[in-house]
Amino acid sequence: MSKLVTIYGGSGFVGRYIARRMAKEGWRVRVAVRRPNEALFVKPYGAVGQVEPVLCNIRDDASVRAAMRGADAVVNCVGTFDRGGKNNFEAVQAEGAGRVARIAAEEGVARLVHLSAIGADPAAASLYAQSKGEGEKAVLAAFPTAMILRPSVIFGSEDGFFNRFAGMAGRGPVLPLVGGNTRFQPVHVDDVAQAAVKGVTGQAAPGIYELGGPDVETLKGLIVKMLLVIRRRRLVLNLPFFVGRIIGGLTDFASALTLGLIPNKILTRDQVTSLRSDNVVAPDARTLADLGIVATDLDAVLPEYLWRYRPSGQYAAIKESAKNLRKV
Repeated sequence: MSKLVTIYGGSGFVGRYIARRMAKEGWRVRVAVRRPNEALFVKPYGAVGQVEPVLCNIRDDASVRAAMRGADAVVNCVGTFDRGGKNNFEAVQAEGAGRVARIAAEEGVARLVHLSAIGADPAAASLYAQSKGEGEKAVLAAFPTAMILRPSVIFGSEDGFFNRFAGMAGRGPVLPLVGGNTRFQPVHVDDVAQAAVKGVTGQAAPGIYELGGPDVETLKGLIVKMLLVIRRRRLVLNLPFFVGRIIGGLTDFASALTLGLIPNKILTRDQVTSLRSDNVVAPDARTLADLGIVATDLDAVLPEYLWRYRPSGQYAAIKESAKNLRKV
């Protein structure tokens, strides 16, 4: 019988790519999610019955254990950008991560891959990075041979980064930013998935790996590059951090008035704090190169999915070519 991997958060942005690659490797894949009925799209990643979504609440021991039972390997991709509510930073990224690792050790799972983030540190300034750091600490305490992946901002057709800014660019002549001079090292989602697969299949040594692409750019530089791809001219306005704190405070307060029913998806105070620090691979870190993975170039991928934000959408290239036709 083929081996089984349980992927917590396996229908999310990164998890679905890992699930697809594990299915191609011939593994049975159990996708553990809160809403299995919304994860049915993963089933065609493999043969009939090879990839199955199952119900799981990462905040509950019994639920995590049931989803893991019989697994040879585990991947934890669950993360959140919500500071409040039941599924907050601490519950999901610290306690949840530790719970998965502890139960994996108790169940005799052979390998564990945990998805974290560059900047994870229990002593970090931002609460998000603190929870990621606490999660790593809990994982290694329970499962010392775990593989921990720390990606920079992840890009790909379903990402919440370039898609978000491209959507904003279509709504007005000015594109405001906070932390425009902060540096990032975007990494392609499938490169992260390849790294996880190497950990699951034992092709990579345990430990921490920081994942970034071939290029380091400021946030403003990335947005300018995106604007060129979507053929839009916009004034990119880099706001001071104190202005960002005011905006984040107001939007956090507005969300709090709804008791968190309407989450703050604009800008939070914690995100402003995070933007004060560069998000790049450390000079002494193990990277994609150490895993034998050639990092995907940003310029080669952005046009593949951002074309829909161009003024003429899918017809932009045709219109541009038509301009070169000679009039008879």
